[in-house]
Amino acid sequence: LWQWKLHLFELEQELKTDPLTKYVLYEDERSKGWRVQAVSVAPDRFESRKALPEKWRGMRDDELSKETGIPGCVFIHMSGFIGGNKTYEGALEMARAALKC
Repeated sequence: LWQWKLHLFELEQELKTDPLTKYVLYEDERSKGWRVQAVSVAPDRFESRKALPEKWRGMRDDELSKETGIPGCVFIHMSGFIGGNKTYEGALEMARAALKC
């Protein structure tokens, strides 16, 4: 599952990506929902390039959907490195909204 991290860093370096990728989306096979994950500053680091907004962290379900204005929200981790939505479109909207914060 995490093999994408090293590949992403290699691609960014090879393509001289600017600005760097902030979030990745992927389907969570267990929940059948979608995840938005903040990309770390380095493949072996936990610190995110742009963590999900602090005001969303630790929130879940309807409370989070109400706060973000995005339907289908599931959670945002307390550290802001990952969140979830029931749909791809919802996860994409979460990433877009987080970029503006």
